[in-house]
Amino acid sequence: MSSLKIGIVGAGIGGLTAAIALHRAGHDVVVFEQSKQFLRVGADINLTPNAVRALDGLGIGDAVRHTAARPTHRISRTWDTGDETSRLEMGDSAEQKYGAPQLTIHRADLLAALAAVFPAERVLFAKRAEEVKQDADGITLTFTDGSTYLVDALIGADGIHSAVRTAMFGRENPRFTGVVAFRAVIPAERVAQVPNIQAFTKWWGPNLQSQIVTFPLNRGKDIFIFATTAQESWHLESWTTQGSVQELRDSYAGFHPDARALLDACDEVLKTALYERDPLPHWSHDRMVLLGDACHPMMPFMAQGAGMSIEDAVVLAREIAGITQVADMDTAFQRYESLRLERASKIQIGSRGNNWLREGGNADWVYGYDAWTVKAESAAPDAQCD
Repeated sequence: MSSLKIGIVGAGIGGLTAAIALHRAGHDVVVFEQSKQFLRVGADINLTPNAVRALDGLGIGDAVRHTAARPTHRISRTWDTGDETSRLEMGDSAEQKYGAPQLTIHRADLLAALAAVFPAERVLFAKRAEEVKQDADGITLTFTDGSTYLVDALIGADGIHSAVRTAMFGRENPRFTGVVAFRAVIPAERVAQVPNIQAFTKWWGPNLQSQIVTFPLNRGKDIFIFATTAQESWHLESWTTQGSVQELRDSYAGFHPDARALLDACDEVLKTALYERDPLPHWSHDRMVLLGDACHPMMPFMAQGAGMSIEDAVVLAREIAGITQVADMDTAFQRYESLRLERASKIQIGSRGNNWLREGGNADWVYGYDAWTVKAESAAPDAQCD
């Protein structure tokens, strides 16, 4: 089999997942990352069974499980009364039902597990894409350091501000949602009195923008807190900006005592504004294609951002795996879109609506998806987002 030179812009979760799968299929893969090295930044993330099953297919499931926590349940509680409105068994029950458990992990630990099985010399750091041009010879990337690189095909896995997306469809700024997010990590022993502290718990607020989500990390030793609220005055998107613990507590002062106990245990908090885009009608153009937040950045309310990137990467790699001619790449990209676009767009819109599993409902259409085996006829089931 003759290999193609495939460039991937972005060494995040989706980019590295695609890189691993394509490298194993025999392609010549190079990843361009704008950071100078892998950094321990970003949010702690929720990997539901659909995402974990995809990672298991890459052979990194054991490495991910080594540092992750394994939530016992997925629970919904009402912000003021504390009433429980839905409860799903996770842990062993999810593994029996879906073939994989739910895992919660720091983004950097997942990246480390991915990076460990991809050739380090094939990740080029400090490469911020400035220009992308396509002609008969291939796709030429020009970077801000003045260097260039020629590839046969290009995957844009470079996030919500994707340079590849801009090259394909023109410049369009993401939309500020009017919502900010607070993030904090606390030792589990500080909040041992809070019921179901080892579960993934979502406190549904008085409006669509307000929520508190908590789940265990580091094999249950820590608890991650992710809280959102409406705030038009804050537009800073950085994931490393310090916030005010007092502002965090004041923003949820009316919440149930169990929720407030979690916030009272915080010593420090990070704060960021949340941005999104509308679903795209298509994700590819000739020999360029998008995955993850580059094509469907979404609100965090269904906790599927990382999962959708991983699913995209696996399905895309499946469709490219056997391609030996550049001329066939466009057809492979079209097959990828047919398998992924409707499902990802449905979850993107459902995340914006923020109603999924509030009062219970069917999680199977999300958690039961298998990116390694999905066929066109089963890629986007007729399911509700509630």
